[in-house]
Amino acid sequence: MATVLPGGARPGRWVEFFLLLFALALSFFAYAQVALAVEGRLPARMAWQCGAFTALALTAHITVRWRAPYADPVILPVTVLLNGVGLAMIYRLALRYQEVGANPGYAIAPKQLAWTVLGVAAAVLVVVCLRDHRLLRRFTYTAMLLSLIGLAAPLLPGIGVESGGARIWVRIGGLSIQPAEVSKILLVVFFAGYLVTNRDAMALAGPKIAGLQLPRLRDMGPLLLAWVASLGVLVFERDLGTSLLLFGVFVVMLYVATNRPSWIVIGVGLFAVGVVLAYRVFPHVQHRLEIWLHPFDNNLYTAVGGSGQLVDGLFGLANGGLFGAGWGRGRPDLTPLGYSDFIFTALGEELGLTGAVALLVLYLVLVERGFRTAIGVRDGFGKLLATGLSFTLAFQLFVVTGGVLRVIPLTGLVTPFLAYGGSALLANWVVVALLLRISDGARRPPPATSEIDLSAVAAAEAARG
Repeated sequence: MATVLPGGARPGRWVEFFLLLFALALSFFAYAQVALAVEGRLPARMAWQCGAFTALALTAHITVRWRAPYADPVILPVTVLLNGVGLAMIYRLALRYQEVGANPGYAIAPKQLAWTVLGVAAAVLVVVCLRDHRLLRRFTYTAMLLSLIGLAAPLLPGIGVESGGARIWVRIGGLSIQPAEVSKILLVVFFAGYLVTNRDAMALAGPKIAGLQLPRLRDMGPLLLAWVASLGVLVFERDLGTSLLLFGVFVVMLYVATNRPSWIVIGVGLFAVGVVLAYRVFPHVQHRLEIWLHPFDNNLYTAVGGSGQLVDGLFGLANGGLFGAGWGRGRPDLTPLGYSDFIFTALGEELGLTGAVALLVLYLVLVERGFRTAIGVRDGFGKLLATGLSFTLAFQLFVVTGGVLRVIPLTGLVTPFLAYGGSALLANWVVVALLLRISDGARRPPPATSEIDLSAVAAAEAARG
């Protein structure tokens, strides 16, 4: 007999299975359309490539239903679909790069598929080995130490590598990784463990000024530390995106833990001070703001590292119109980094406004399921952990799409699951695995109360009297 969840819900194994089949079908359709439009035929290796991707997805599905049977049935299919669409777009760009002999060439397609395999494997490992998300609370300060080591690693001589003006890479042998992608997960674990322990002091103590409950000065230490750390990443590594992400995630988690608007006010104030300082002191921040404000200035457009890719991406989106040029029929290769930072504009050109909005809705569903998990889980650590992980995905999406659409300045983050990049893809699959594990705890029915033998109780009372 199937187990019934509170509210009449049942484990979603079949819901997840059919949604997963739908996600795989759409991914393979995109792959086939790209090949037919660019080469006029289906790829010779399409059968085994699609089979391998199907095996990956079904392995993840079976593992989740085996080890976390009550996990949210929507999270995994949405992630698979986003990853599949990203692979199709990267394959489309790889064919074009190969045709014209441009960098980075065809190699990006098999590399991204290999990182997908590693990402799904990491997610499966997390679901299998982590039986209860609350175990992570034991490693609160260990996570903090490891995250700081990861953030500082690109600064080490010999292994740190500078690319595109930012020093955010570590190269070991022939492998380049971005340790900040793993550090963001470890920092969320630390923030959740620290705040669930200290939230009472942060929520209840402190003076009240002009109707606003302010924290005590000593309780502001963690916020100031996060502010200084984010500025340190900005100063020494020139990584504006990670700097914003670190500070933003902590402020949001702090607000959720304490329910005090004063923390948001203080966080926004510190952010404003940091922006002014960064603009006045660091030339690369001034350059980013100039590109944002005056992208069509001819001097900025033609300069190396100028506004050329931003403008080209905007023209690509305009060329896509409402329904797009079609898979493989646009020219997204004209935008530098169309496979990475600007993959959203590449997809917008070929899928149009309709396809771009559909992708944003998929992200909205993924983030909503994450926040629903945070609301439903019964322990404070799980609530903060799910909130931080979900906000990490949402913030990355806002910063990336806002940057390429010229809503905010460009920051350097990549679109989760769509863009080329092994470190980001691997880390985001781990984020999804953690959300699946937490959602299993949130949706799992509480243990049944054991029945009490009333006759035995009466006999014990009689004997006692």
